[in-house]
Amino acid sequence: MSISIRPLHTALVLTIVTVLPVLGGCSTNPATGEQSFTAFMSPEQERQVGQEQDPQIKKEFGGAYSDAELAAYVTQIGKKLAATSEMPNLDFKFTVLNTPDINAFALPGGYVYVTRGLIALAENEAELAGVIAHEIGHVTARHSAERYSRGTAIGLGAAVLGALTDSQAVSDLANLGSQLYLKGYSREQEFQADTLGVRYLSRAGYETGAMASFLQKLGNASRLQAEIAGADHDPDAVDLMATHPRTVDRVQKAQAAASVRPVANPFIGKDPFLDQVDGILFGSDPKEGVIRDRVFLHKDLNFRFEVPPGFRLINEESRVLAADQSGGRFIFDKAPKADGQAPAAYLRNIWAKDYSVRDLESIAINGMDAATGWLAITAKDGTVYTLRLLAVRYDANTLYRMQFLIPRQRAGSLNEDMRRTTYSFRPLTSEERAGIRPYQVEVVRMDGGTSEASLASTIPFPGYEVRYFKVMNGLEGGAQAPSGSRVKTIRPR
Repeated sequence: MSISIRPLHTALVLTIVTVLPVLGGCSTNPATGEQSFTAFMSPEQERQVGQEQDPQIKKEFGGAYSDAELAAYVTQIGKKLAATSEMPNLDFKFTVLNTPDINAFALPGGYVYVTRGLIALAENEAELAGVIAHEIGHVTARHSAERYSRGTAIGLGAAVLGALTDSQAVSDLANLGSQLYLKGYSREQEFQADTLGVRYLSRAGYETGAMASFLQKLGNASRLQAEIAGADHDPDAVDLMATHPRTVDRVQKAQAAASVRPVANPFIGKDPFLDQVDGILFGSDPKEGVIRDRVFLHKDLNFRFEVPPGFRLINEESRVLAADQSGGRFIFDKAPKADGQAPAAYLRNIWAKDYSVRDLESIAINGMDAATGWLAITAKDGTVYTLRLLAVRYDANTLYRMQFLIPRQRAGSLNEDMRRTTYSFRPLTSEERAGIRPYQVEVVRMDGGTSEASLASTIPFPGYEVRYFKVMNGLEGGAQAPSGSRVKTIRPR
């Protein structure tokens, strides 16, 4: 989170997609050989949308990771795979995003993204290539165009989280935003992308089984992250598993469906990959604030707060979000147009100007003036939510906001948790500031005198250090790293 401001949108906003003139009907896709409905987005529009959305994607996901050598390495892999596809002349763009989330996705027109969090989890070049090949498959199969066209034909809207402003119609493809392209694909589309990805891996000379091996690693990492976050955390809602709902079994079936010849001496590329991943930033970038379990800390802005149990924090450029699996939502940001405003006046006259705020009261939070109140919000599906609003005067120039969007039936049970989050907001202690240090992946070599426990001792997941070490190195079922092998661990920079 930085101090830049962007407006929020209604608690459950439906962005209406304007129906465009029909550009054509079904067409035969050159990659899949099947008929696909892409009437509302031409290849030219795909390229335009990708070009216009690329800066927004980078903005939302921490920007491009500033490692020129790693960026060139990923681009080299991507170009090699794309050259084997049915669209070798498409000008694909490959970007490493500066976020710890484990994710990968593609925009129309050949814009492919992988996160540094995903790269840190992979074990070799073939696994990374499998992820990239899958995303190239989504592009060549024109899945975004197909989804957009079908959505437009039925008046599809995209649900976007936010608070307190009117929804607005969209008449330009570029204004759709990234949400449409980051939503989960259908099972059929995922199977097609896997089948095409295996085809491209084989043509490029990679080990085609790497796609399944990485998915297995991803599943293990998701389950471990879910356990670390709390028993009620849904592992399938974590990162890549949410946008690409797949199983190892389905990937293996796609491998068979690809009908490719076995690659003689397939390339795996463990050492070249480890050379690139050595030193990559792990976890949150401190300049944007860091997440430590349920606590968010920002060294430069000098504050911290803690969200309720079961909530997962997500750090965006200009706000911090949190959500649980039962419909609870939380938003933290800096208030716009708040200079000189007392918290109660800002909440009543600016933030919720056109709404009737109930039980508005002024309070003090750790020596800071604040105000709170609540609204009843009804979503389009009829669900009633309690929206608790909090404004805190941090200093003369800064007013921060918290919003708790809770299904009405859970408002009472979460009332104490919301109160604790409210009063957890405060400046950092000197010890907390000193403890905000960046972590990095470090590649080391196992030897006879080194134990896994000693190598894992600096991994920042207390109680889970050895298990995380095993997951990030693909050591399943009690397997041990052979003496002399290179492995990854995590250490402070």
